[in-house]
Amino acid sequence: MKPSKFHYHAPATIGDAVGLLGAHADEAKVLAGGQSLVPMMSLRLATFGHLVDLNKVDGLAGIERSNGHVRIGALTRQATAEHDTTVASDVPMMAKALPHIGHFQIRNRGTVGGSIAHADPASELPAVALALDATLEAAGPGGERQIAAADFFEGTWQTALAEDEILTAVRFPVWGAASGFAVEEVARRHGDFAICGAVCGVELDGDAIVRAAIGLFGVGPTPVRSTLAEQALIAGGAGSDLADIARQAADPLDPSDDIHASGAYRKQIAAVVVRRALTKAIEEARS
Repeated sequence: MKPSKFHYHAPATIGDAVGLLGAHADEAKVLAGGQSLVPMMSLRLATFGHLVDLNKVDGLAGIERSNGHVRIGALTRQATAEHDTTVASDVPMMAKALPHIGHFQIRNRGTVGGSIAHADPASELPAVALALDATLEAAGPGGERQIAAADFFEGTWQTALAEDEILTAVRFPVWGAASGFAVEEVARRHGDFAICGAVCGVELDGDAIVRAAIGLFGVGPTPVRSTLAEQALIAGGAGSDLADIARQAADPLDPSDDIHASGAYRKQIAAVVVRRALTKAIEEARS
């Protein structure tokens, strides 16, 4: 199938892009990598009268570390981040999550910011941003603002971005040296969206866990942060009963049924992937 007719815009600056979004309101949509948007438009699942292509805007791509954070420009290709040494050393959870996204052809074109702004609840990067307390930088007609990941995801394909705002970068805090991370998911085939997945991180001080992150995807309209399970893990330390911690993460979930899996199956799998991810994260932190 083919998309319905639309006007194509290729602004050279963020200001021009924001102006186009403001001028065309809900008829406009940002185009970054297009790996989600183009198929949706081709299948007529979404129609827009104006596409605002960000690929000619300078300054939207790049990876840099400063002041205890790694800042990744929104237009940075997923493949670039996947093979970047700074991401590998300072944001290992993202480095582990990226290979799960589609296939390498998808990641060659798909962008970090595009995946997060698209806010598909079965996608890995929104869960990584939420679990790591990332800060999202947005540009709009009123200037720049920062949005906590906890406040960013509002529903399936819905975020806190206004219609005339653009996600420009994502900042991830760098954890301490005695940290470990893992990503586990269940999918019908490699490259498919996950039926259920978990991203987990722990930071140790001996056998004490001083920081924990448990994020789930594919189990609701947004990625889910399991804060109660994190608190229980910190209280119990590295010797915690991880099966019990995983059950605490899964118990509050209420996934819906769809053609791929029942909600009950997703909830059952959630406990499994959390236990597996925490086991690997703790082993990595100890090593």
